Amino acid sequence: MKDNRQLLVMTHLSQLLDLIMGFGGFIVPLVMWLSQREKIYEMDSHGKAIMNFQISMFIYAAICIPLTLIFGLGLLGLAVIGVLCVVFPIINAVKVNKGEEPSYPLAIEIIK
Repeated sequence: MKDNRQLLVMTHLSQLLDLIMGFGGFIVPLVMWLSQREKIYEMDSHGKAIMNFQISMFIYAAICIPLTLIFGLGLLGLAVIGVLCVVFPIINAVKVNKGEEPSYPLAIEIIK
């Protein structure tokens, strides 16, 4: 296995493709993780963390949509989710670049 910190950083930052394309933030990290998890040191753990975060944010957004129709509070939830989807990938990319372990605090551990 090779140690490729730049690829790990790019995997975290690729989540931001949602801002440009609307859907690439899930597909690109998934493909990077599945294709490189046995070649790059720590790619498997980083890929799982990213996928758990992406799936968790989707679940939270799906919960907020009915809350918007019922209480109107879902809009605040969707705004918070939007900010988290931008901030956490950047923070974790910086952490990975420094050699630290990434953390996505609100991620549900779906993929173990």
